[in-house]
Amino acid sequence: MQHMKVVITGASQGIGRGLAEKFAKHGADLFLTSRNMDKQMHWVSDLMHKYDVPVSTYNADLSIKEEVFAFSEAVIEGFGNVDVLINNAGIFEPGNVFDQPDGQLEQMINLNLYSANHLTRKILPLMMREKKGHIFNMCSVAALQAYPGGGAYSISKYALEGFSKNLREEMKPYGIKVTSVHPGAVFTKAWEGFVERSRIMEVSDIADLIWAASQLSANACVEDIVLRPQLGDV
Repeated sequence: MQHMKVVITGASQGIGRGLAEKFAKHGADLFLTSRNMDKQMHWVSDLMHKYDVPVSTYNADLSIKEEVFAFSEAVIEGFGNVDVLINNAGIFEPGNVFDQPDGQLEQMINLNLYSANHLTRKILPLMMREKKGHIFNMCSVAALQAYPGGGAYSISKYALEGFSKNLREEMKPYGIKVTSVHPGAVFTKAWEGFVERSRIMEVSDIADLIWAASQLSANACVEDIVLRPQLGDV
């Protein structure tokens, strides 16, 4: 695991932060981005000292195509090659197709789908050159089953699942793995005050499974990770 190069988007909090902790613990070189990475430097510094790993950070709003491209160039220049790409950046706003605010679907698609598409397309040539790599796309159980109030969010996650499935088929000949990750409710700031922590999953549950999937032999690929709270969806 030493010096495995891992890129994580949406890394300043929640699942992204938990993933950074997990991979750093196992000696990975990290390149992290979010809109607010500059506000996380104390945590990043602690991460580097605790696990003695290099961590690069970059502020970017990945809903903006040009900022995705700028971040990808920083990764290419800083890393040279990428072993693991985790497309975790995303946003959730509740709503229904018939009454959600105008522009909400575009907002969700820009970050939840297009950011992953644009960044992956920039990173893929590095992986294809090396004939190896692993891409994790953070979908959702909302990409598996529609529900009232899901609206634009669910649509965007269904689209990301479609992107992930197509990419999986395309990358098989290149030795590049693609995994769709479908978590149910996970205890992050978004859930504080709305549900008992014991009712839903921990960030570490997601991080542990993604880490485990990244450690299989070159002959095995976990195509889908689906996990829900023990009592089911909230």
